[in-house]
Amino acid sequence: MTDPQPRGASFGNYRWRICALLFFATTINYLDRSILGVLAPTLKEDIGWTDIEYGYIGTVFTAAYALGLVGFGWFVDRFGTKIGYAVSLTAWSLAAMAHALVSTVLGFGIVRGLLGLSESGNFPSAIKATAEWFPKKERALATGIFNSGANIGAILAPAVVPWLTITYGWPAAFVVTGGVGLVWLFFWGLYYRRPDDEKKLSKAELEYIQSDKEEAVKQEKIPWLHLLRFRQTWAFVIGKFMTDPVWWFYLYWLGLYLNENFGVKLKGLALPLIVIYTMSSVGSIGGGWFSGFLIGRGMVVGRARRLTMLLFACMVVPVVIAAWTQSMWLAVLLIGVAAAAHQGWSANIFTTVSDMFPKRAVGSVTGLGGMAGSVGGMLFMAASGWILKWTGNYVTLFLVCGSAYLLALGIMTVLTWKAKPVDL
Repeated sequence: MTDPQPRGASFGNYRWRICALLFFATTINYLDRSILGVLAPTLKEDIGWTDIEYGYIGTVFTAAYALGLVGFGWFVDRFGTKIGYAVSLTAWSLAAMAHALVSTVLGFGIVRGLLGLSESGNFPSAIKATAEWFPKKERALATGIFNSGANIGAILAPAVVPWLTITYGWPAAFVVTGGVGLVWLFFWGLYYRRPDDEKKLSKAELEYIQSDKEEAVKQEKIPWLHLLRFRQTWAFVIGKFMTDPVWWFYLYWLGLYLNENFGVKLKGLALPLIVIYTMSSVGSIGGGWFSGFLIGRGMVVGRARRLTMLLFACMVVPVVIAAWTQSMWLAVLLIGVAAAAHQGWSANIFTTVSDMFPKRAVGSVTGLGGMAGSVGGMLFMAASGWILKWTGNYVTLFLVCGSAYLLALGIMTVLTWKAKPVDL
């Protein structure tokens, strides 16, 4: 059966304004968290931390992020997307600015913990907003678009932070970038409402948004233990646990990798990092578009997601060569392709939650999976410093990065084979 109105834009596009808000919030989120990776070589000299201590700082962030994801997942489901996002972004903006006040390993550990705890509200809020504002056929594309903000934030960090640091000092870099989020709050409060409450939304577009005929959104709390009864939850949790650490590795260690392997200094980090994260932006949007394209061609939703994720899992594998290459730009190309594939994968794995769960559970399930991804990242961050100390190279780390996705997809496929959407 064909969609009677396949071209949603012909009867309104207000939902894409909401997607734009989510995009800018995610951009700010990753701008604030990416600064430390850009400044790592500089701060390593100024403060004198070791690779192991730096790994522990990253571990504190991911541990706090893991705890916050579960809490914010529940908070967003309980109090709504508008309040959840506003609370999260206010808190993380203040935590980002607080980095300017510390100058020790302990101090950075504390403020990174606060940043991780508060930044964790971004994705549960954004995924729930996407479920509220988009039909299933468009959710992967919308997710890919707002998720590409992660790459834009990671691009802005090396583009802006070196200049701010050289001109005004590294504390100013934290203050300026942290303050950007407070501007976004004004537009969020002004423009975000649920579709049923938005007077500027046409009746035709509202019907299109609600065309999946899902259950009416209920407000009662869904216990986390109840959600863990479903194999669909475990598929998402395991997939995030195995693949999120790779992205954490890129954010935290690429600056040091380029510095230690190719002698790249602060000024020189901008171009290679910008290239890598620009490539990843293409992957994020392309990944969301491709699965939607397959669904539009008649492929069932689950199969379209799996096929798209398989494509990106295979694209990641060549990144292992980066551990041995002597060419910086070959390494940049390999990591850029892998980062693009990760973001294409991410756009689709996030969307599997709204494919398999009713809207009232999306925030909680996303929070559980995000927590699992952060626990995996926490373990990988702590292990990375020790692995580098023991081996003196990045071979083991890139082997993990290259193999994680295919293994994760295999497990997810087994868990969700012939599974139907969850009925709560």
